[in-house]
Amino acid sequence: MKAVIQRVGSASVDVGGETVGKIGHGLLVFLGVAAGDTEAEVETLAKKIVSLRVFSDENGKMNRSVRDVKGELLVVSQFTLLADCRHGNRPDFFSAAKPQDAIPLYEAFKARLSLEIGRVACGVFGADMQVSLVNDGPVTILLDTALLKG
Repeated sequence: MKAVIQRVGSASVDVGGETVGKIGHGLLVFLGVAAGDTEAEVETLAKKIVSLRVFSDENGKMNRSVRDVKGELLVVSQFTLLADCRHGNRPDFFSAAKPQDAIPLYEAFKARLSLEIGRVACGVFGADMQVSLVNDGPVTILLDTALLKG
């Protein structure tokens, strides 16, 4: 499971011209579910995201988590995070989970974050989404559960 998180002043996601998810200050989370991912990856990634100290303290140091600053989360599914671009110029997505496997893990991820934070908005899995954001920093971090283990 991979995620790209961006610290934002605000973010929203539209589907078909309608806003389906919107947050203020917090984290925009792009989530890619890989083939073979399990609830263990959901748990690992959710805990890391809500605990990651990427918000500034009173001294300007990144020392506070989204939980500490009472921030919000916007989760957007993005299978393209699993792109393999090693061969040729057209990415392949063979390592991305099939929708029937990815959707339950995406839903579990959102539910786990909601338990931790409560303020979680989301996009629509598999939809053509337009994401708008005001990046704060910018601060953008790549997380990969394969690298978080151990």
